[in-house]
Amino acid sequence: MKRIISCFVLICFGVSALFSGSTGKIAGKVVDANTKEPIIGMNIVVEGTTMGAASDVDGNYVILNIPPGNYSLKASAVGYHPSRITDIKVSVDLTTKIDFQLTETTIAMKEEVVIVAQRPLVQKDLTSTSAKVSSDQIRAFPVEDVSGLVNLQAGVVEGHFRGGRGGEVLYLVDGIPVTDSYSGRSAVAAENHSIQELEIISGTFNAEYGQAMSGVVNQVTKDGGERYAGEVSFYFGDYISSKKDLFLNVNHIRPTDLYNIQGSLSGPVPALSGVSFFASGRHYYNDGYLYGKRIFQPTDSSNFSSDDPSKWYIGATGDGAFVPMNFEERTTIQAKLSFTLFGSDKLRVQFLNQKKNFRTYDHRYKYNPDGVYNNFTKGNLANLSYTNVLSPFTFLETHIAWFSNREDSYVYEDPYDSRFPPYTRKLAVSGPAFLAGGAEDLHLHRESRYLLLKADLVSQVTHEHQVKIGIEGKQHRIWIHNFGVENDQTTGFKPRPVEFGRSEFANTIIRPEQAAAYVQDKMEFDNFIVNIGVRFDYFNPKASILTEQLRLGQDTQVKQADAEYQISPRIGLAFPITDRGVMHLSYGHFFQTPPFELMYLNPANRINATEAFQVGNPGLKSERTVAYELGLQQQLTDQIALDVTGYYKDVRNLIGTQIFDIGNGTKYSQFVNRDYGNTQGIIISLEKRHSDGFSATIDYTFQIAKGNASDPNSVFLDNQTDPPRESQKQLASLDWDRRHSLNATVTIGDISDYTVTLVGRLGSGLPYTPAFQNQRTGLLNSENRPMVTTVDVYATKHLNLFSYPFNIFMKIYNLFDTENELDVFSDTGRAGYSLGANYSGNPRGINSIQEYYTRPDFYSAPRQVVIGVDLTF
Repeated sequence: MKRIISCFVLICFGVSALFSGSTGKIAGKVVDANTKEPIIGMNIVVEGTTMGAASDVDGNYVILNIPPGNYSLKASAVGYHPSRITDIKVSVDLTTKIDFQLTETTIAMKEEVVIVAQRPLVQKDLTSTSAKVSSDQIRAFPVEDVSGLVNLQAGVVEGHFRGGRGGEVLYLVDGIPVTDSYSGRSAVAAENHSIQELEIISGTFNAEYGQAMSGVVNQVTKDGGERYAGEVSFYFGDYISSKKDLFLNVNHIRPTDLYNIQGSLSGPVPALSGVSFFASGRHYYNDGYLYGKRIFQPTDSSNFSSDDPSKWYIGATGDGAFVPMNFEERTTIQAKLSFTLFGSDKLRVQFLNQKKNFRTYDHRYKYNPDGVYNNFTKGNLANLSYTNVLSPFTFLETHIAWFSNREDSYVYEDPYDSRFPPYTRKLAVSGPAFLAGGAEDLHLHRESRYLLLKADLVSQVTHEHQVKIGIEGKQHRIWIHNFGVENDQTTGFKPRPVEFGRSEFANTIIRPEQAAAYVQDKMEFDNFIVNIGVRFDYFNPKASILTEQLRLGQDTQVKQADAEYQISPRIGLAFPITDRGVMHLSYGHFFQTPPFELMYLNPANRINATEAFQVGNPGLKSERTVAYELGLQQQLTDQIALDVTGYYKDVRNLIGTQIFDIGNGTKYSQFVNRDYGNTQGIIISLEKRHSDGFSATIDYTFQIAKGNASDPNSVFLDNQTDPPRESQKQLASLDWDRRHSLNATVTIGDISDYTVTLVGRLGSGLPYTPAFQNQRTGLLNSENRPMVTTVDVYATKHLNLFSYPFNIFMKIYNLFDTENELDVFSDTGRAGYSLGANYSGNPRGINSIQEYYTRPDFYSAPRQVVIGVDLTF
């Protein structure tokens, strides 16, 4: 690893170029309008920048390394009238074709010809499914964050891309990974108002992208410009619903329960030539829609043991206040400095900080809401990049990035806090009853860090060939400190931390290493496009693995885990079938290192002789996907286009668990590569671009996602039932297998005056396993929940305040207040009724059976309304 990093540093500071995955290019041809002959030496300039090119002997030109956005392009030469084309859209990783036809100055006409470009409905160099969402489009959607935008895409079901498991998506900010390697989830995200373009790749993807099997989400953020610009926005609102019998406290409307304040400022740095900045911030708070009532406090003690309810002792000391149990508070700060050096080189310094505080609803604590976990996350990204132009056709981007994500969960921060109750407080009630005391007793703390060194070289070798070569090295640091809080007779009924007894408990630091390299060639010919590449990945877990199974009374036998190497080829083709139609096909192998939480669980391999436990496995091999895709883009009219894509994915080496016996009947499980699955589907979409005050999109997805298990812990969990369930040996629908999905957006209005956007979604119900009293009555995921539908709306009116643009807007989520049943009781397949209510006996607690079986967390959020203002300057 040291040799790899040393070589990398020499490359970084010995050469210089393009930030892979964050820019696009403009290319085209310049000809004489009369003779159609190529014009040599024509100057083509991207206005407002230092970027440009000159046409070659064939009239061809290419301009590389253009950040996404809208631009004007000007062509000029001696003897010709200049020509300008405006509103040219550049997108990440794509080529925008712009051709010029210039008229000689001997012909009388205007000094300059101005043409307004139209975004092409068919992207001819697209070799796999990729959605590009511009900053203007983001502003028009009723969504709050990147995850909301991602879930609007065809083939994405609640964060699962084309049937993949959670954690199979690579999240990037300006090309730098922000996926938490421990959990596989996105750790931080740029806020919507700071994103210049969002790229979502849900099909196959090029060799420059690694550590993902299902998709890539690249958030390209804004840079500062030559002029000062700013934005201030705020809104407030609440949930407004008539479903007061389902959602506790929903009839109490208070606008301060949900509010958002955000702003940005950009422009040149005073007194520093060639230096610009972009800074943004956001504070968001949402009380949520799931409340508890503080009837009890965690330290309360009650006695419901008598068969005569009149003899029960109820020691309730709560104040009866309503307490939010799924609130979220988020603060994001982002800053970027850009330096223009030596005419065209760029140095960028970027920092992103995001903090979250939230709770996850736990139904058992509805009347004792202070006993649930408080969750905190803090993510940081610092990135230093340098773009050095070697020639008009070659440049190199080098990066040094540091990333960290800290997560903490506990009820009280101090493990010696006297408010931690004895565990027996949770045992006071029995049957279908809410807890009348007690609290969760774990302290969970971890931090994932990495130091990344990265370089991407891009060269337009010929007019047809654009070659990318990249290398990166990543040093991880994983810190885990999980422990419990004990309060019983052994501690004198005083809380104290305990470090032994559960699989989650650990206090360790692990430093895995990763490296990768790739080469990619994009060949753009008149009649077809080829993207071909290969990627090399290296991973060293830097930990010990078991050489034989654990046994009571025997020493643990371990050895150092081996490093792993992977090579993954990728290829994509696109070729026109008509002047308005393009077909594409792609194929690739994709590998991903398993989440570190599965590799480093219980790293000391501690044995619990009294109950089942788990151990991780640093020797896990990378999960593997082989994906195929075939698609057609066809422009039907000047304003409408059709896209049809079929896909298939074969997934192997997924993580599951294997059961072992330690010798006294107590069992443990270890994570192994044993699970598998496949996905196949077809997506049909139509787009009508904005014209005559109207635009619309609609897409339909039919998908079948099957596997032998949805959860890596499935075998372990099945083994905990009484009697143990037999593990699935055949393919079954995965938990996120939504067979039918329909998404539609409609925008009406004059963009300069007002707009109204409606987003509608319809989906068939997700599968579930029928069971009665914890015993399966059918096969795994053999039944389906009810269909889900929702409609959201965003309306804005544009005004002027002292010559500054000023917008008033309203967002309504779940416009029709639909009760979508997201989860169901396994004995009825519905969220509102369970047979268990008739067979579970009377609750020994203060609630009725009906109260306990009323599950607001099984439903989607009720109607939410927010109203706000936005000022730009």
